[in-house]
Amino acid sequence: MATPSAGLLAAAFIGIVPGYISRSVAGSYDNEAIAIFLLMITFFTWIKALKTGSAFWGTVAALFYGWMVAAWGGYVFITNMVPLHVFVLILMGRYNNRIYVAYSSWYVLGTVASMQVPFVEFLPIRTSEGMAALGTFGLIQLVAFVEIVRRLVPGKQFQFLVRAFVVFVFVVSFAALVVLTFSGWIAPWTGRFYSLWDTGYAKVHMPIIASVSEHQPTAWPAYFFDLQMLIFIFPAGVFWCFRELRDEHVFVIIYAVFAAYFSGVMVRLMLVLTPVVCVCAAMAISKLLDTYMDPVLPTEDEDDSHAKSKKASKKAANKAANAPAFEFTGVLSGKSTNGIFNWDSRVAVIGVFLFLLTLFVHHCTYVTQSAYSSPSVVLASRNQDGSQNIIDDFREAYYWLRQNTEKDAVVMSWWDYGYQIAGMADRATLVDNNTWNNTHIATVGLAMSSNEDIAYPILRRHDVDYVLVIFGGLLGYSGDDINKFLWMVRIAQGEWPDQIQEPRYFTPRGEYAVDDRASEAMRNSLMYKMCYHRFPELYGGHPATDRVRQQRIPEHGTHEHLETIEEAFTSENWIVRIYAVKKEDPFGRSLKAAGAFERGQKLLAAASSPQPKQPQQQRQGGRK
Repeated sequence: MATPSAGLLAAAFIGIVPGYISRSVAGSYDNEAIAIFLLMITFFTWIKALKTGSAFWGTVAALFYGWMVAAWGGYVFITNMVPLHVFVLILMGRYNNRIYVAYSSWYVLGTVASMQVPFVEFLPIRTSEGMAALGTFGLIQLVAFVEIVRRLVPGKQFQFLVRAFVVFVFVVSFAALVVLTFSGWIAPWTGRFYSLWDTGYAKVHMPIIASVSEHQPTAWPAYFFDLQMLIFIFPAGVFWCFRELRDEHVFVIIYAVFAAYFSGVMVRLMLVLTPVVCVCAAMAISKLLDTYMDPVLPTEDEDDSHAKSKKASKKAANKAANAPAFEFTGVLSGKSTNGIFNWDSRVAVIGVFLFLLTLFVHHCTYVTQSAYSSPSVVLASRNQDGSQNIIDDFREAYYWLRQNTEKDAVVMSWWDYGYQIAGMADRATLVDNNTWNNTHIATVGLAMSSNEDIAYPILRRHDVDYVLVIFGGLLGYSGDDINKFLWMVRIAQGEWPDQIQEPRYFTPRGEYAVDDRASEAMRNSLMYKMCYHRFPELYGGHPATDRVRQQRIPEHGTHEHLETIEEAFTSENWIVRIYAVKKEDPFGRSLKAAGAFERGQKLLAAASSPQPKQPQQQRQGGRK
């Protein structure tokens, strides 16, 4: 069923489909760009090894799997997909030597290859995510042993021996798994695993995961936006896999079912669904076009010989002679065209699909141009006259940091911008996109959501020189830190529930407001002050309106006064704002900062130490 034309169509689809292009362009180029290629080539070589029973192709699949482990944390998907395929084939009674050779070579060599990656090491055999592959490896050895015994032991004795042996192995294996798990040798399932099956788990137990927009459930329009017509043809391709149901088709079905579910749980897993959608849609379209472009039509002589072979009766012959010229038989015979294969039907069907394919190409081109071709540090918008407007605030701010700060300066920002600051401004950050320690990220959230008395000692303790925030209220940029602020509060609350409570940042009616209705905790937070500092001045006495939240910012308030930090840089469109942390000099100047520092130290240390804290002194030669 999988013809060369289907392969050509699948390659063309995945080459332009937005679901894959989204991770393969400048600005969004990430590990997934190479990882999806490695995922597909691993699956391809696995199917090749399964069909040929070749240890060579199993080794090739293992090598690509090892490369995938080094490239992307999503390798766990492969780690469980291949064993699940083998397990389903065994349940279907399709076990054979080809499966044994392919899986054994892939698992042994692939596991050894993955353990060479520094951050993986023994995880494949010491985490619950790798137990399915290990268990399937043990199961296939058991099945192979049983097949050998079947040939050597008589039937009655074989039945008793197999039952006793299977029960014994199952009990011993389960007991070993329980003991190793409770002893801590095998790590339990991680929060990421639970979040795939319970969409509300991460929000309650792991807010750092739920705070990422890519980890939110996928909206229905996103499927059409990223896959266009392929998402409608995808089920037809799965249907054709059920029609054939060879070993490789079983794999495609399993892949399609699990990828479809996971893509609905997390937006980012649309990337995993895209390859199988392209393959299944290509199979369905190829089958349809092959059928209508070159249908198998018997000749008139073949019809006659077929009729003679059946020795049709006189009644049947009369019925055939009186039959109408048009009959839904699905064949073209001699003088007339019949059924769905007449010329007008064929032209209509082929024409419709060519039109749909043309629309698909146009859609992919448009989405790639409008949504996925702007680097994340350069924003593009349209003016009222249709001309393009480039917003370059991020690069402007990072260039300022590189040119106007010391090389050893430390910048605190939310973790989203850590990589950009390190790569483009060449400055150290408190947290970045690879920070695994949740406490570090929660510390930044605590500083941002606290008042200056609490935030200042945190900044000084971590040697922070500058604080960077993203503010979109002037331009209408919705991805700013005020919109992310509640996640900072929730993550900080997970570590310090006595100091930070989320309800304090809402109005008495439970609304998230930044105008006159904003709560005291919201107005006094460091984040609020940094974002709205001097903002009303831009409107020259007119009401200052936050264009993202459509709320009026009060002209006078806590955002007017900053005691411990001072504005150092604001980009052209006010998207990036950078504040310098004030420091006390050896002569006791900057008394406001010193006083705030003392008050904050006392508040933080009240529960643990009755001794008053002395103000920290800035080293000689520090920047003002």
